[in-house]
Amino acid sequence: MSSTEQPDLRTAVPETIPDLNGPHVHDGETLRTVSLAGLTLAVRSRPPTRRGLPPALFVHGLGGSSQNWSALMAELSGDLDGEALDLPGFGGSPPPDDGNYSVSAHARAVVRLLDASGRGPVHLLGNSLGGAVATRVAAMRPDLVRTLTLISPALPELRPQRTAVPTALLAVPGVTSLFGALTKDWTPERRTRDVLTLCYGDPGRVAPEDFRVAVREYERRLELPYFWDSLTRSARGLVNAYTLGGQHSLWRQAERVLAPTLLVYGGRDRLVSFRMARRASAAFRSSRLVALPEAGHVAMMEYPEVVARAFLEMLAVTQERGDEATEGA
Repeated sequence: MSSTEQPDLRTAVPETIPDLNGPHVHDGETLRTVSLAGLTLAVRSRPPTRRGLPPALFVHGLGGSSQNWSALMAELSGDLDGEALDLPGFGGSPPPDDGNYSVSAHARAVVRLLDASGRGPVHLLGNSLGGAVATRVAAMRPDLVRTLTLISPALPELRPQRTAVPTALLAVPGVTSLFGALTKDWTPERRTRDVLTLCYGDPGRVAPEDFRVAVREYERRLELPYFWDSLTRSARGLVNAYTLGGQHSLWRQAERVLAPTLLVYGGRDRLVSFRMARRASAAFRSSRLVALPEAGHVAMMEYPEVVARAFLEMLAVTQERGDEATEGA
């Protein structure tokens, strides 16, 4: 199936996740599963403060989960009816039946969730790998996307910075097995600190309780039999997406996005080069760029209030332009 084909759908069946050893759920959040043909997705949500708010969907990055969006969802709970999904093989979502972890497969999972739930069009937000996935969704199904917000999107770079190379090497067969063997004695605390150092501009901004939650989540993931496989195959899928040309090129698809787009880049990002902000701003036809000099790769976790404010400013401008267009018609 090509990335532009619409997949077969089944009615989503929401179920409460009964596993007490499952992903952490913050106060005010709920976590449920949605069953589709060959696919089960965990979906995190925070009830909006009032009815009638526009829907939003948040898509996490490589090795992340829907928990990455908890702080931003809380910030925007008065403005959006937000949900964040765990991509197949991550968070509370089991691997897909077909074992396909390509960017196109992740994008189809997002499309299938939106089609089955009937929540579209949504405000679509993506980080890192989730940014690449969201770009593909917005390009191939513009009817599902009101606005697009990309935080350090993993779009192709010809010369990635050196700090991003180890992550890219996850796509190489055998590397994860070697890494697992070399780090088998590492504690979850050490692993978590290494991840935070890679992803945060300032790891010191992580509150002690948030660090403990992250450690418990890392411990839980290491017990999953498919943890390394999901990570490896998704990394490989992202690298493969970088090599695609023609209409399937991520940069070509960025040019096709019709939705108003907010781009957020961190000056201390060790995974996506800050220099890519200029190219992305030129590629997306209706974009606003926000540069956060002190932020790393996950600005929505480090500076959720700043990202929320930027999103609402973009939304206000979009609505104002829409009102002007309506008046002029």
